[in-house]
Amino acid sequence: MPAPNSGKVTVLAMVAPPTAPRNFAVDVARVSAQFQDLARQMGQQFLDKQEIIRLMTISAIAGEHMVIVGPPGTAKSAMIDMFAKLIDAKYFEYLLTRFTEPNELFGPVDISAFREGRYTRRLDSMLPTAEIVFLDEIFKSNSAILNSLLHVINERKFQNGPEVIEVPLISLYAASNEVPNDDNLSAMFDRFLVRVLSDNLDSYHFHELMKKGVALELRKMTGRGTDAAGRQVEKLRPVTSARELRAIQQNFDKFMVFPEEFLTKYKGLIFQIRSEGISVSDRRAVKLLKLFAASAVFDGRTKVHDGDFFVLRHIWNNLDQVELLEEIINPVVDSYYREHPDERRFIGPSASLDDLLTELGLIRELLTSGTELSDIQLFSQLKNLNEIKVALASLPGDAAARMIREVDQLLETVFASSKFGL
Repeated sequence: MPAPNSGKVTVLAMVAPPTAPRNFAVDVARVSAQFQDLARQMGQQFLDKQEIIRLMTISAIAGEHMVIVGPPGTAKSAMIDMFAKLIDAKYFEYLLTRFTEPNELFGPVDISAFREGRYTRRLDSMLPTAEIVFLDEIFKSNSAILNSLLHVINERKFQNGPEVIEVPLISLYAASNEVPNDDNLSAMFDRFLVRVLSDNLDSYHFHELMKKGVALELRKMTGRGTDAAGRQVEKLRPVTSARELRAIQQNFDKFMVFPEEFLTKYKGLIFQIRSEGISVSDRRAVKLLKLFAASAVFDGRTKVHDGDFFVLRHIWNNLDQVELLEEIINPVVDSYYREHPDERRFIGPSASLDDLLTELGLIRELLTSGTELSDIQLFSQLKNLNEIKVALASLPGDAAARMIREVDQLLETVFASSKFGL
């Protein structure tokens, strides 16, 4: 077997059902390449969503569940739909309302069995037989649905009449326009180890957003799309499978090994998070270790490092905690990637220097052209400049530093104008 840091491990996994076991060799470097391909294809379609895409993938690797929260129109459903198309797995999706009935998710009652005095459901192609599940607006569902879902999510089991069946669920993804504030929904929200915020994009992404948005609308209308090189492509093809994911999960003990230094730093972060009033139960603290290990697998690593702590940005219980977690976690993650810049992958802000340079040029032209701007227009451009400065601060290299100085000079010019010089 190769050395632990070689990025390649061969293990044997029992991934078929117990009635028909088969062995499969799993090459971590190979499956990592598949995950990278999945992330690349999704990244081409969805702008500035790299961290969400990575979290979706590592949730599936670890067999955990994830909820995406954000206003309408921020690509929540579209991302999960494309993600499911790139995995060869049994898929089930449904939009929930308070009027949704259990048979819409779990299957209709078997009438012939009912006539014989047995109350069972016909499960074919329904949620209890799915490997990847997407439930949109999950927190709008009623208590009957939520109670049944809890058993499926927690135990991977479904009570079908007198029989308890094993559910092949790998991961359940949910989307919601808002964080639930009803105590009756807290048990369901707690089952999502990862909570991700998907918001509208910043101004410097606008032009690229329009380009990708047009491509997506054309794909819907024509059934065809284009790749990064502008070549036409047909419908999406899976790049990995439920079988590959189970092969990794059956051998996850190979990756759930954590250096003492990593655990010591993790302990410090957990207790700092708790000291800020953000609850992290012992159960969740243990489960999060699976996501750190899955993040390493995503990269083709067999060992975790401090960059994997980025997951902790996404364990908030309400939106007020998002910024607090970033203040705690970002310095640790950023410090690691400053020391190991070659290892940075899909972490943090994703705007390129070219994107930011283009937007900066447009703002400079507007502010220095002599065009009379209203107060609202002017403050909007100042906000855009500050967003660009924050994005540049996350990028390494002298070019980013030079651009930050350009932004500062432009800000000084604006504030020295008559409007602000009074």
